[in-house]
Amino acid sequence: MMQLRHIAQRDAKLLSFLRQELGLSSTLVKRIKFREAYRVNGQVVRTNFPVKAGDLIEVCLDEPTPEYPAQEGRLEILYEDQWLIALDKPPGLLMHPSSCRNEGTLANYLLGYYQKTGQACAVHPVSRLDRDTFGVVLLAKNAHVHAKMMEIAQKEGLNKVYHALVYGCPPEDSGIIDAPIARREGSSLLRCIRPDGKEAKSAYRVLEKRGKAARLELKPLTGRTHQLRLHCSHRGFPILGDPQYGSEESQAFSLQFGFPHQQLCAFSLSFPHPLEEKQVEISSRQDVSLDFLPTEDI
Repeated sequence: MMQLRHIAQRDAKLLSFLRQELGLSSTLVKRIKFREAYRVNGQVVRTNFPVKAGDLIEVCLDEPTPEYPAQEGRLEILYEDQWLIALDKPPGLLMHPSSCRNEGTLANYLLGYYQKTGQACAVHPVSRLDRDTFGVVLLAKNAHVHAKMMEIAQKEGLNKVYHALVYGCPPEDSGIIDAPIARREGSSLLRCIRPDGKEAKSAYRVLEKRGKAARLELKPLTGRTHQLRLHCSHRGFPILGDPQYGSEESQAFSLQFGFPHQQLCAFSLSFPHPLEEKQVEISSRQDVSLDFLPTEDI
């Protein structure tokens, strides 16, 4: 059972403690009150219960099982505690089911893992990756922790670092790409750089150059769909293996060396833990490499 526990230091209605000391959102307070989630000194109570100083408040954050099926599948767990789990997602794996596909996604496999290990959790992505992007993904085990992680992200406390192989190389060793992103007309998925788009900024640093390719460190300073892929393409160094935003030259080069998917890895993630006093740093066991090229120019 996932529980928040608190010893009251004052007299007040339970709702006051739920919103202030325990930090539950008003939406969550309303959502779980019908699950007998609130207890004071072991007694099931309502949110208007009068709490006295010294009383033990407990909130059960167990979640109902999602509607999509739980499945057994391989998961590479990089980090796990009572509240969060981080996985090393392989390329080619969708994050969650859709109206077109209800099985065979990371969410199906994670739900299967939760059921196998007796955890009453749901799947709440904190970070998301495109199907063919690989590396660290972070998920909260319940809605409360997910909301806390979103607050951290909004305060720029969620530090994401990506590694990418690109065709060409930036003229400077480091810099900021500032180019607004909008939905491409006639497409529900693809995006484009457009003056009327939403603000989008990415930081880059050159890690290595070899021949016609380079290895970059990328940090998204905003969180737009396909942001890193678009920004690299816009600046003239598209990510290798990218079928949507690559140039003719980069796609021919990718085909020559047999890249089956975009060479973009969510390499590391760091953040202050939402419920524990510690900094969490997680790194992928995967990465991108220029070793496919000889050391001399080709």
